[in-house]
Amino acid sequence: MTRLGAAVLAVLLAADSGACAPLGPVAPGAPIAAMASVSVPAVTRKYASCGDAEVRFREAARHNAEKLDTLVWAPFGVEEHGWEAYAPLMAHEIGTTCGFGTPAFAQALATWQLRYNLPGDGEFGPDTFEVLKGVLQERRPFVMARLNGECPEGPTPVQLTTIPTNEETFAREGRQLRPEVLSAWRRMVDAARAEVPAIRNDPTALTLFSGYRDPASDEARCTAEGNCDGARRAACSPHRTGTAVDVNVGWVEGQTADSVTFENRLHQTRSPAYRWMVENAHRFGFVNYVFEPWHWEWVGPSADTVTAAASPPP
Repeated sequence: MTRLGAAVLAVLLAADSGACAPLGPVAPGAPIAAMASVSVPAVTRKYASCGDAEVRFREAARHNAEKLDTLVWAPFGVEEHGWEAYAPLMAHEIGTTCGFGTPAFAQALATWQLRYNLPGDGEFGPDTFEVLKGVLQERRPFVMARLNGECPEGPTPVQLTTIPTNEETFAREGRQLRPEVLSAWRRMVDAARAEVPAIRNDPTALTLFSGYRDPASDEARCTAEGNCDGARRAACSPHRTGTAVDVNVGWVEGQTADSVTFENRLHQTRSPAYRWMVENAHRFGFVNYVFEPWHWEWVGPSADTVTAAASPPP
C-alpha cells in the first residue's frame, strides 16, 4: 500500500462521517479538483483473455468463487456476507472483464496485489480490499482535503444552476449543481443510453436524486436528527461542493435509493446502470465512493488519469 493510502485508510470515512463540527475551511467557490493533489497512475490494459490464465491460479479462482457470497467480514464496520458488491470495482481496477471466479480474474488480481506489496496469490480478501479502498479514496479530492484538516466551503449562489425536475429521480424544485458538473452528467447519461439498451429503456436510470446541499441546512438537520454518523449523513459532506451527485442505480423494493443495507447495495451493484458507471464514468470526470453505489463525485473534465490502474509490469 502507498504511504498516502495508509493515511487515507486511517480516516477512510472522514469525508463521509465524523463529529458534527466542520473542519477548517478553504476558499469559497474553489474548484474541488484543485483542493488536493491526486496521484496519476498510468493506463491499464487487459492482462489476459479469459481462457489463457496460468494453471496455478485455479485454486485462487475456486476460493474467490466460493467467497463471493460466503465471506463473512465487516469492511465498513457492519457484518456483510460475500464480496460481490465490490467485485465490479475490483475487476475494473485490475483491468479484466473475466468472471469474478475465474483463473484469469485471479491472475489479474495477483498482478495488482504485487504492485501494492500484497501476497500475489490472486485471492480476494479483507487485506486486498483495504488497499483497494485506500486507492479509490485517494482519487477523491474531497477526501484528500479532509485528510488535510479542511472542510471545503460551498460555491456561491451564482456558481450553481438548477436541475430541471424531469432529470430527477424524485421531482423536487430547487436541486442544484455546478453547471460544469450538470453538463458532464448529461453527456454521461446520453452515452449510457446510447450504449446500453437496458438503460435507454429505463427513463429513471441514472437520474439525479441529490446534488448540492447547503452546508448550514445540512448541519442543522444533522444536529436535529442526531444522525451525523456517515452511514446516514456526513458532518462535512461532499455535497456541499456542488460537484457530488447521487444517481439512481435502482433499489430493493421496500427500501430507498440511498439505503445503506448490504442487500440494497448488492442489488444496486448488479444493475446495468451501475456496471456501466464503473466502466465508463471516468470518461466524464466522475469517481465513485466505494460504500455507496449511487454516490459519484466530479473531478473532471476527465478522470481517466486518476481512475486507471497502474500499468502491469513488462
